[in-house]
Amino acid sequence: MQCPGAQYLASAERTPRQREWRPQLYRKCTDTTWLFLFFLFWTGLMFITGYSVAAGATGRLLFGSDSFGNVCGQKNSPVEGAPLSGQDMTLKKHVFFMNSCHLEVKDVRLSSTVLCVASCPGEQLDTLEEVQLFADNNGSFLCVYSLNSINYTQNPNADSLCPRLPVPPSKSFPLFNRCVPQTPECYSLFASVLINDVDILHRILSGIMSGRDTILGLCIFALALSLAMMVTFRFITTLLVHIFIALIIVGLLFVCGVLWWLYYDYTHDLSIELDTERENMKCLLGFALVSTVIMVVLLGLIFVLRKRIKLTVELFQVINKAISSSPFLLFQPLWTFAILISFWVFWMAVLLSLGTAGAARVIEGGQVEYQPLVGIRYMWWYHLIGLIWTSEFILACQHIMVAGALVTCYFNRNKNDPPDRPILWSLSILFRYHQGTAIKGSFLITVTRIPRTILMYISSALEGKQRGPWSRCVCRHCFCCSWCLGICLRQFNQNAYTTTAINGTDFCTSAQGALQLLSKKSSHLTSVQCFGDFIIFLGKILGHRPRVLPATSSLFQTGHAGFFQPFILKDLNAEAFSGAPKQTRS
Repeated sequence: MQCPGAQYLASAERTPRQREWRPQLYRKCTDTTWLFLFFLFWTGLMFITGYSVAAGATGRLLFGSDSFGNVCGQKNSPVEGAPLSGQDMTLKKHVFFMNSCHLEVKDVRLSSTVLCVASCPGEQLDTLEEVQLFADNNGSFLCVYSLNSINYTQNPNADSLCPRLPVPPSKSFPLFNRCVPQTPECYSLFASVLINDVDILHRILSGIMSGRDTILGLCIFALALSLAMMVTFRFITTLLVHIFIALIIVGLLFVCGVLWWLYYDYTHDLSIELDTERENMKCLLGFALVSTVIMVVLLGLIFVLRKRIKLTVELFQVINKAISSSPFLLFQPLWTFAILISFWVFWMAVLLSLGTAGAARVIEGGQVEYQPLVGIRYMWWYHLIGLIWTSEFILACQHIMVAGALVTCYFNRNKNDPPDRPILWSLSILFRYHQGTAIKGSFLITVTRIPRTILMYISSALEGKQRGPWSRCVCRHCFCCSWCLGICLRQFNQNAYTTTAINGTDFCTSAQGALQLLSKKSSHLTSVQCFGDFIIFLGKILGHRPRVLPATSSLFQTGHAGFFQPFILKDLNAEAFSGAPKQTRS
């Protein structure tokens, strides 16, 4: 990437001995080596993208396929050795399981034969005559393609070529067009097998589609609450800080009191005989003890940091003035969230294509299965690193841009003449000079997150198997250490990004300068920063938690199985909406 502009400094001296900590008008490109490495890395991602498009078959995943290698809803090419492949399924858009009430998974494959049909049976079919009548009236053939509908009741092998009787009434499921049985006994078995044993991508996408109305409502609610929180921070900062402190004290006392009261009520209940009830009592005692410890720690912090309340209020007032001069900073998290969503959609599309890339193999009965290629697992890990690194890079760019805009407003000498378009100016400085710094900082976060991801994978793979207490303890200890390291490194990076936005220096120099500055007044700055983070954390709780009760009620009333996906999406959404105050404070 070409680096425009000559190398020169804003001060009169070429190499000043001591930094003035003022925005530099003239800058130079920083960490260009990392920019080149990131370009090479994305060249590899583009190769994986091209390979997935060429070798993948996303249609099998999105539209569904039968047991003979045909994708439903489109014309298909024949597979050598599979006589029932290569059929025109343009009018057959629904996936039908011939044994939907007795689904089993054998060797990572569903035991039931799967067909593409024109429509799902809306009523229960008890005999082959009714199956034949349904085929004649609706043009939807529920037996294997090689058996003509007129032979449904005459062929001696019809029992093995047609669905198991009775055929339950079914309804097409959103997005994947699966015929889902509607009778309670069949639905419970069908859902448990399909939800727990099929591809995780199916579960995530189906959960999102089935809860899309709830997700949309929660996102709008999160936006309204976050905007209300930011407006409140804007106009009643002093009162709000004291209100939040009072609320957290009352809330901690209330939660601890309720937990201890419930535990007391359990211990004096003479009717407790079941082991599960005793386990509940132990868990309740654990929750009560943990909440009491947390309450004591937080109350102690509030007491120790009480003298910093006034300084924290002044800090928020400075933030309000900066936001007043550049109000579009409030919407910056929305733009970042939109960019992240676009990248995640692209990443998911490539992952779907990679997951369907494989060589067709004919098995018994003329059925077709697809074996994944050997190199796919290595591409998957490379693709996962690309997800983490690029996402962290986007967030790093947001922090540098917000810091640059606020620095421009804060160090403006003429308060009556605010700078023009500080956000665009900061964005141009970022793309012209400091992309390498954002890449280097985001790579450090990626290095800490990859081991944590591997630990989560190992823990989930070993779950259900017999593990000793030492192995569980070591795994949890490593995960906790990795998580703490990531938190500290993220704060370290944010300080370095802010220094880069001010001084225009590379990542290492900025990090060193930030540490030196913070070490001079470490207790003063750390206490103010922690207390400011604490207040914003309370505001985020205000934006997140009021939605839990109505969301849970809505999702459970609709019988939604994969209810965790809407919660994840709404929390990501709320995190984006409520991220502006913390970005501006940092």
